Amino acid sequence: MNLRSDDGDNGPPPSASVAADERRARVILSIAGLAALATYLDTTLLFVAFPDIKGTFGDSPASTLSWVLNAYTIAFAAVLVPAGKVADRVGHRRAFLIGSATFTIASMVCGLAPNVQLLISARVAQGIGSAILVPSSLALVMAAFPRERLPQTIAIWGAIGASSSAIGPSLGGLIVDTLGWRWAFFINLPVGIVTVLAGVRFLHESKSSSIRLPSPIGVVLIALAAGALSYGVAGTSTVGWAGTRTIVLLASGIALLILFVAHQRHTDAPTLDLELFSLRNFRWGNLATFSFSLSFIAMFFGLILFLVNVWGWSVLKAGFGVAPGPLIAALLAPRFGKLAGRIGQRPLIAAGGLLFAASGIYRLLFLDGSVNYLVDFALPLALSAPAVGMVFPQVTSAAAQALPPDRIGVGGATTQAIRQFGGSLGVAMAIAFVGKATARDEVLAGFDRIWILVVAGGVATTLFSLALRRNSQ
Repeated sequence: MNLRSDDGDNGPPPSASVAADERRARVILSIAGLAALATYLDTTLLFVAFPDIKGTFGDSPASTLSWVLNAYTIAFAAVLVPAGKVADRVGHRRAFLIGSATFTIASMVCGLAPNVQLLISARVAQGIGSAILVPSSLALVMAAFPRERLPQTIAIWGAIGASSSAIGPSLGGLIVDTLGWRWAFFINLPVGIVTVLAGVRFLHESKSSSIRLPSPIGVVLIALAAGALSYGVAGTSTVGWAGTRTIVLLASGIALLILFVAHQRHTDAPTLDLELFSLRNFRWGNLATFSFSLSFIAMFFGLILFLVNVWGWSVLKAGFGVAPGPLIAALLAPRFGKLAGRIGQRPLIAAGGLLFAASGIYRLLFLDGSVNYLVDFALPLALSAPAVGMVFPQVTSAAAQALPPDRIGVGGATTQAIRQFGGSLGVAMAIAFVGKATARDEVLAGFDRIWILVVAGGVATTLFSLALRRNSQ
């Protein structure tokens, strides 16, 4: 066939154009995934680095030092939803670059911080940068691939972020032992520089001119509500669930959330389109995201605490002990994503939830003070790891595919905020279950409550998944 017209060259043949589009899409996925990995890795690294940070700023009270961990989480959760809406309006590429630059600069300030006050302030800036980066990262990936490939693509993007759970504890231990805690932040600098430079060169802008910037009132209300709820949950490890501060913060957060919903119903420039929750898969996908995030993070954090507090392992050794689970999940997630493209997300999420619950039942029956890593620890890890690869990417995919193209940013941000808050609640509940126990029987009973939470979260995830439709509406 003659591919040239009388007017000259019509350009490359269709196969060459398709190949070029495929290469560009893969580059975009690599850039977006690398940036997302850095933001999620930062959280797991800090769990290991915290004791050394505490030693450096030993003259600061424990309540102040706890903000080194909590400030990032609270800022991240508070800004995610409005940041997603702004990204839809001003452009996902622009938001991605701004978020990456903010996170990188804040990481440098964290590493150089001469006092705990500056360190906490920089952690807030890190959280804001991450909140801008993550939803725009997902939106860029979704815009680069055809819709029929989104289940697998989102699974790969999610797997890159999930690998932080495998890398973080062991890498953090190595960095802190050899270079010091400040390098837990400095390691973000080369990643951030590469991400920004590559983003400037390879990313293409996508946005919707029909999106109105959100009302400042809505932004303030959702930020205050998310901040109060996150701070209230995070603070339960020190003042308990019945403490006055916890009750006031949670009540204030709920009241602000009610005000936010009322405001959104009557404003012409909403921060969050509440109509998104009328989409069946978005609604049920986010409920499954919350239940699984809460139980997964409680399990993951609980496993590290178990290895350290019950079996007496070092944090570094415990990091290597739990690493195979997230690594298996990250390796299997793309394969499950490809399978979801053929059979839909619902069967995988339902099966994954039940497999996850089975891992909790196994730990309830067999995991105790006797040290037998292969039988008592690795076997249930072999159950929960594939479950994570089945569930997390697919609940994200099910919710995201239900979104209109011009609502991907804010919708994706909503899902990530729900996932983040579920994780914060999971950490708080894990600490509440085992934090104050001293006698051996009490400690083991506390961990049993975590495994019960794993069972409940897995079953709830499966039940929510049954309401999903295959056509992502």
